Amino acid sequence: MKPRWKGKGSEAKAIADPMSKIVSQLQSSLMQSEARGLLSSCSVLVEVDAEVADLLNRACFGRPRITAEKEKQWFQLDMEEAFYLGFSLKCLEVVSKDGCTKSDEELWEYMKSKKEVFPISYKAYSHLRNKNWVVRSGLQYGVDFVAYRHHPALVHSEYAVLALSEGENDINGRLRVWSDVHCTVRLCGSVAETLLILNVNDKGQGAISPSCLEHYTVEERTITRWNPEQSRENQGVLENQTK
Repeated sequence: MKPRWKGKGSEAKAIADPMSKIVSQLQSSLMQSEARGLLSSCSVLVEVDAEVADLLNRACFGRPRITAEKEKQWFQLDMEEAFYLGFSLKCLEVVSKDGCTKSDEELWEYMKSKKEVFPISYKAYSHLRNKNWVVRSGLQYGVDFVAYRHHPALVHSEYAVLALSEGENDINGRLRVWSDVHCTVRLCGSVAETLLILNVNDKGQGAISPSCLEHYTVEERTITRWNPEQSRENQGVLENQTK
């Protein structure tokens, strides 16, 4: 399926301003400003200036929170987004409500306690982000994430993503029966998205610490509905052959 660009010139804008460049600029700005995020339940709140806020918006990390402040803005990051900026890009420091800085290991344990499947969902999230896909929550579609080729203002989402763990340690419990597959694929088709399954294998490493992630592997699979109109032989050819 080809990208569905939103309006004339959207593709040219995306090519001229690649997502890899935007994320690199965001990483640099966050490092220079020594950005700190406040851990709040299942999200991380970050106070930033106008420049960083613009980069967060362009790179599609978090969502702005409306406040009365004009010079500073607040962004709410999901757990995967915050951990990616802190652990993978090394440009965000996360602190608890008492002001203590959380190490990668402490943050890892905290997020696992809030979300049992966090190691799997984070590996899937970082896998797509490392390939320069924009990754957003897929809650409204009944999946883990939705993936965009570039900013959602320029292009429609291309994939609805489910992150599953392989083997006996599968704690997701999804797509185990045909009806689950059928319903999910039908839903994706109604919004012109392809279902992308990311099977994450921990290779027996478990999830003791974030360092285990480097041993995880990801297998990509796409699932689409079979369209008999596109698959059958040309009826006109068959009729000519039978005459």
